[in-house]
Amino acid sequence: FVMSVSKTQIGSFELFSVEAGRFRLDGGAMFGVVPKTLWEKRIPADEKNRIPMAMRCLLIKSQNTRRIYLIDNGAGTKFDEKMSEIYQIDNSRSDLGGSLEACGVSPEEVTDLVFTHLHFDHCGGTTYYDENGKLHHQFPNARYWVNRRHLESALNPNAREKASFLKDNIQPISQWEKLQPVDDKHEFEEGFFTLPADGHTAGQQLPMIEADGKRIVYAADLIPTFAHIPLPWVMGYDMAPLQSLKEKEKFLKRTAAQGWYLFMEHDASHEVLTISESDGRYTMGESLRLGDL
Repeated sequence: FVMSVSKTQIGSFELFSVEAGRFRLDGGAMFGVVPKTLWEKRIPADEKNRIPMAMRCLLIKSQNTRRIYLIDNGAGTKFDEKMSEIYQIDNSRSDLGGSLEACGVSPEEVTDLVFTHLHFDHCGGTTYYDENGKLHHQFPNARYWVNRRHLESALNPNAREKASFLKDNIQPISQWEKLQPVDDKHEFEEGFFTLPADGHTAGQQLPMIEADGKRIVYAADLIPTFAHIPLPWVMGYDMAPLQSLKEKEKFLKRTAAQGWYLFMEHDASHEVLTISESDGRYTMGESLRLGDL
């Protein structure tokens, strides 16, 4: 791939947008109780009712600590043909390895993998199978940061969430000697910490960078796409939809009032968004690239 890298610098942090490929998910599941006649106007579905989704990770180089963080890492390459077909895993335009290379970073140089949560499309790139079917860690020198409560639910999933926690993803992560389970609102270093969100899955953590008077939040699955900005537009995948609703309201209120930038993990068309508020209704403000900040 010849890729142009979207990047910016805020404070002592250099941020890079890392595209790990595309996939598709069922539009009905993505929009829960919202009727198709409404959501399809915003994101059209294919003939199997699936909508396009990005897997956009965030690479952070810290000049203060010399650490190189990667937030989430896409679905990876461990899918068999059937699963690849169901989810339409598409690496024709981008993949994790090529995107990291375009940022001038090798997997060996990544010091920290930060997981928002451990659903397959967020952590599948942690490991891969070689041609002999042996499983390897893609980032051999990295510590793995997972919220403690979330790790517990990934290891003991309920029947609804089980399909999102794949054994060949979860087991190697949970057994990694450099695994670092952390509590809510963990601070990695000054200006880089996480915000908790539990509606989608218990213990999801949203990384936030704060420097130079700017705040960038990795929106993960709290606001998966621009179409999920209206409060009742909550995913069918969310374990606690009413909690998602409350969390979204609080989060969007702060985002609009304080001018936060949302880095969008799954939005196929928008990399960074701002939020506007009018009479308690939230809408997309600007659509930006990381380099515009």
